[in-house]
Amino acid sequence: MPLLTWRELGALVRQLPPGSRTALAQQGEDALWGLGEHLQALTIDELRVANWQRANEGVKPGKQSKVPAPIERPGAKAHKGLDKNSPERIARRKAARERAAARRSAIARGEIR
Repeated sequence: MPLLTWRELGALVRQLPPGSRTALAQQGEDALWGLGEHLQALTIDELRVANWQRANEGVKPGKQSKVPAPIERPGAKAHKGLDKNSPERIARRKAARERAAARRSAIARGEIR
């Protein structure tokens, strides 16, 4: 059996199907859907919103039905909770502010130029 060069191995790995274990390990759930699947989900979402708009035409805002939720995409759960005010982001901002304050005080004391 001939040995593969690193370039050949890389080419083989890049050619693996999206649902392969290697692709899932490298890209997570995002590897499950290709461009076609994302475009289909987007089309369905837009059609659902258009139908919702037509169904609620002429209805008072308080009486309208809820806007349809978009189809959940793979990997979307990983990004949930990372909005601007999630506890994780708040903690990161607080730590960054503390580091910046410590740096400003060190500059004022002449420790950092």
